[in-house]
Amino acid sequence: MTVQVQSDMRKSMLATALIGIGLMAGVDEIVFHQLLGWHHFYDLATPQIALFSDGLLHSAELIVLVAGFFLLLDLRGRQALAPTAAWAGLFIGLGGFQLFDGIVDHKVLRLHQIRYGIDNLLTYDLLWNASGAVLLLIGLLLSRRLRARPRMA
Repeated sequence: MTVQVQSDMRKSMLATALIGIGLMAGVDEIVFHQLLGWHHFYDLATPQIALFSDGLLHSAELIVLVAGFFLLLDLRGRQALAPTAAWAGLFIGLGGFQLFDGIVDHKVLRLHQIRYGIDNLLTYDLLWNASGAVLLLIGLLLSRRLRARPRMA
C-alpha cells in the first residue's frame, strides 16, 4: 500500500470520525436534551448553567461537524476519499462519542445521567452503552477489513 493511499485512508477516517462525533452529539443534544428533556450536559448546578452547558455542547458539535465536512470536501475534491475508511470512521465517531458519554460523562465524571426520576437507571445505562459499543464495533470491523486487504506494490 502506498504512502499516499495510507494517508488518504487515514484522512478519510478522520474526516468522517469527526462527522460521526458531531452527529451523535447532535442526536444527544436534540433528542435527549431538548425534545425529551431528560438531562442537560451539566446537571449539577442551576437550570441556567445547565442550559448554558447545552449551548457549549451544541457549539462544539457544530465546530466538529464543520471541520469534518471541510476535510471530507477536500478529499472529494482531490478524488482521494476512501469509502470503506470513511464508513469506518463514521461508525467509530458515532460509537466513540456514545460510549465516551455513557462511561465518562455519565459514570466517571457524573456530569449528568441519562434520565432522572426513574427506578431503574441501569437499563438506560446498558442500552446507551450497548448502542455505542455496537456502533464502535462496526467501525472497528470495517477498519480491520481495510488492513486485511492485500497490499499494493
